[in-house]
Amino acid sequence: MIRDKVQSKVAKAFDSKLADAVRPFAGQREVVGEYDPTTGTSTTVVAYSGRGVFGSFRREEIDGQHILSTDEKLTVLQSELTLDSDDSPATPQVDDELDGKTVKSVGQDPASATWTIGLRRT
Repeated sequence: MIRDKVQSKVAKAFDSKLADAVRPFAGQREVVGEYDPTTGTSTTVVAYSGRGVFGSFRREEIDGQHILSTDEKLTVLQSELTLDSDDSPATPQVDDELDGKTVKSVGQDPASATWTIGLRRT
């Protein structure tokens, strides 16, 4: 119930008050699996997309080791982050590539309504 309320309010803000700051993005990761003789490879690409607000970390969050001053923070509605293959929910992971940047951290709010993704230029 709380999650639905949070997602509804954030989605409304994404469409109105934050509309200028919201940007679409695409992410992907390579997954190693069984060897496929047809393609000659054992990796598949898991692709996902969504929209979110790109921003920066607060000064007190930057420690120079885990979070750099050049890192970006991306806030995404969990309900809007979907796999490109079938529109099912996607979960970002550390080391994914997202718009040419590497995912360094993934967290969620207590209601499990939003993802907070730390990004670093590669």
